[in-house]
Amino acid sequence: MRLISCGFYMACVIEYSRITKEPYMTHTELFIKYPPSKGCSCSICRNFCRRPGWWSVEQARIAMQKGYSSRMMMEISPEFTFAVLSPAFFGNEGRIARNENAGHSCNFLAQGLCELHNSDLLPLECAFCHHERIGLGQKCHNDIESNWNTRRGQALVLRWCEKMMYADGIMWARYFYEMQNRR
Repeated sequence: MRLISCGFYMACVIEYSRITKEPYMTHTELFIKYPPSKGCSCSICRNFCRRPGWWSVEQARIAMQKGYSSRMMMEISPEFTFAVLSPAFFGNEGRIARNENAGHSCNFLAQGLCELHNSDLLPLECAFCHHERIGLGQKCHNDIESNWNTRRGQALVLRWCEKMMYADGIMWARYFYEMQNRR
């Protein structure tokens, strides 16, 4: 396997999730498979920006290191088996995602512009999606989901929950800790 530079990692390796027992894509592989799209300000692409896209686990870790924890939210899978950290809807900053705030836009979207655009913190899903990539956004989303449904991904969620120290965050931190120890 040859070495590939993608900014964050130098090696491209498939690992196996201890949670799902399925192969998942590493941060580097995700960025190779889902390269950033060309810039576009059409109404379709601008509308994508209203809904927060997902970071890879590594991007979220870096966002936490850079002090963005309070601007994240935790999205929980429908089966309640794992969670993802993403930029928050307005009203969900530092909390569990709630349906009543789903109509609000991403808290990094200010006056129609993304604060994270042109940075290494632009969520992979946001960078990839484009009106010309019809049907590919769901594939990207599914692969990022697999990246989160890992011990490493859930350990980061647990760390975020403990950092937020909200009652619901502490409850979910305990839940994820117990879930990981059972597997």
